[in-house]
Formats: sequence, C-alpha cells, structure tokens
Amino acid sequence: MDIERLTLEEWGDALPRSGIEVFHDPDALAVLDAHTDAEMRLYGASKGQQVVGLLPVFVDQKSVGRTVFSPPLSLGVPRLGPVINPNSPKQRKWERINSELADAVMADLETDKRSTLFRMTCPVGYEDPRPYSWNDASMEPKFTYVVDLEDAQDIEDAMSGFSKSLRNEMRRVDEVDLTIETEGIDSALRIYDDVVAQYEEYDDTAPMSRQFVRDLLSSLDDDRWRVYVARTPDGEYKSGILSLFSNDLAYYWQGGVVASYGNVSVNNLIHRTILEDIVTDPALESVSGYDLVGANTERLCEYKGKFNGELRPYYVVESSGLEMTLAKSAYQRVSGTFK
Repeated sequence: MDIERLTLEEWGDALPRSGIEVFHDPDALAVLDAHTDAEMRLYGASKGQQVVGLLPVFVDQKSVGRTVFSPPLSLGVPRLGPVINPNSPKQRKWERINSELADAVMADLETDKRSTLFRMTCPVGYEDPRPYSWNDASMEPKFTYVVDLEDAQDIEDAMSGFSKSLRNEMRRVDEVDLTIETEGIDSALRIYDDVVAQYEEYDDTAPMSRQFVRDLLSSLDDDRWRVYVARTPDGEYKSGILSLFSNDLAYYWQGGVVASYGNVSVNNLIHRTILEDIVTDPALESVSGYDLVGANTERLCEYKGKFNGELRPYYVVESSGLEMTLAKSAYQRVSGTFK
C-alpha cells in the first residue's frame, strides 16, 4: 500500500460519496487552509489505482513546539480525521488500511517527538482509533446525538420519538404568524452575531470568525448549506439556524439562540422546518440523519435529549504523557483556548 500526500484536486477525486463529514469537502478544506497559518497536508493511502484511506491534518510550528491538528482549532469544525474506504467488505482489510495509514502518517509527522503536539477529532462512524493508541497516543470517546430519519416519510414520522412537549410545540407551527424560510449569507452573519453574543454571556469566545463564516458559505456548493430564518409578518428577525449538509447528515451547526414568540419556542419551529425539508425535499434524499452536533455539555443535553436522537460516539485522539500535558498548557498560553 502506498501512502502519499495528495493535492486538493486529487483529494476531491478520491473522496467517497458517503461516510464523510461535511468539512472533508475539498471546498471546505480550502477555506480551513486559508484561515489558519498551519500547513495543510492531505494524506492518501492507495491500493493500485484506488485511494482507500484519507487523512487531512494541519501542521504548525510554534515557539513552544510543533502542533498537528485535525481539524484546526478555533474554527467551529466539530470533527475531521480519517476516512477509510476499502475496496473489500472484509473487516481485516479495513483494519489493515486503517493501521497502515495511521502508522505512516504518525511517522511522517514525527508525533513521537516530545515537542510535537498531536490532536485529532475523528468522524462519527469511525470506530477504530486503536492504531493511534499503538503509536502512543491517548483516545477519549465523545458523543453527539443523531436523529435517525432514514425511514421517515413525513414530519410526523420524524417527530414520532420526540418528547411529548417537543412534539406539541412543533405542531403549533400553524398557530403562530411566523414565516420560516431559507435566506442567504447576510442572514447567516446575523445568526453569527447571535452566536457571538451567546458565547459572551458565558464569558467565552465564539469558535470562529465572521469572515470564516462568510468565506465558507461563499465557497461551498449551495447544496452543502442552508440558512433558516424565522421572521414576524413585518419582517422582524426572531431567530435562525445555519445548517450544513454532508451526503449523509444534516448538521445543526450554528444559531438557535433562545427566542420565543406567541409562547412558542421559535427554535423548535425552525428545527421542525429543517426536519421536514430533510424527509421531503428530493435534493436531500441521501441525508438520513440530523446531527445535533454535540452531547458533551450537560446543560444542553436535557434539551437535545428531547429529540430522541441516537447517542453516537466519536473519538478524540491526542498525544499523551506529562510532556504533552505541559505542551498543551504552553500552547494555551501562546494561542488562547484549546477546543
């Protein structure tokens, strides 16, 4: 098996149609590359003419040492990491590709050096980070909720497992004189302002810049994102959600700041509209789940749990040991938050 670095065009040609996150899209990667000082390296594992494994990383040399991240920090990217696409259904073939890709990439990046800090957040569905632990990295499970919509034919099917209170609110959509429609980038930036304000309420900083949001949506194909906005009859903005789409999943990416109108949660009605689009819009036919993007913050899980989503694990892999703990502390001092 050959492991080599790919160009962005080669990466796009090799990317499978399923089993990937939205930020594996080459247009998204190009925007990530433009918004970080790190060097983007796109690794591909090939067997014959077929690329069977992929891994994007971002390498940066800091005064305190070298960092290798996938995805890069502080851009609001939930997950990135490896994609394994074997040409055989056999488990041992999958494991061999996964292991050889991990070994080659870790060797090329020299992650065994004390001055190298490695951190990777893997995709949902990538279930075997063991080769990275065999290369002396640690691994920790994280979780997200994914609402299963594969067999849903209409919005009632989609809501069937929701909590009674959430279903009742969503069914009040016709009682409230709000319009919920998809809008453009300017509205996405209005949602971004809400996100910034919400983070400030918790003495935190939004995990991306306004320019990053603009550049990302300007670069992605139109079928990769939608901006859902709720307005009153006179056009007043009430709330909005920015959704991203891979071929498999819709993502509750940004927005959804708490708002009510007519004693109904505006965001519940926006989620209802997104869910209805997923199950009825032919353009979203391949999308089989709604990823609520995270089930790791206790104060948010009570609400997200009302959607009866499947708790899906994913893995964070990072350098281990005392030296790495010190390296992370040093990196935080130099570069800010470590998310």
